Amino acid sequence: MSEPWYQDGLRFTCTRCGHCCTGEPGYVWVTDAELAAIAAYRGETLEEVRTLYSRWTERGRTLREKVSGDCVFYDRHKGCTVYPVRPPQCRTWPFWESNLTSPEQWERTQEACPGAGRGELIGVEEITKRLKAIRL
Repeated sequence: MSEPWYQDGLRFTCTRCGHCCTGEPGYVWVTDAELAAIAAYRGETLEEVRTLYSRWTERGRTLREKVSGDCVFYDRHKGCTVYPVRPPQCRTWPFWESNLTSPEQWERTQEACPGAGRGELIGVEEITKRLKAIRL
């Protein structure tokens, strides 16, 4: 098996800019265990969090969005209000298969995300771990 094009690692640091949490609606896939962590962090019950902040789709459970398309847990002044317990999909950004298909795709990711291509060098082992954590 050949080495990935990013075998020397890629730089990334989360600037908490919110670009990946705002804008067009999307899907942030969550499990009941992940919702339970959010519930505990917020001091709410799992049922409250499941009902108020998530919805069921044909593919599974996802976080709701605000009318603006922003994630239900994103505050434009405070940032992510559940950052310490954010779902794996959020934790693994930008190391998703769709962003790592080619150097050109990584360049497009860097244009959208101010932390991509900057900061800490993330090694190929850690990138691979994050890639395997969630399949989108």
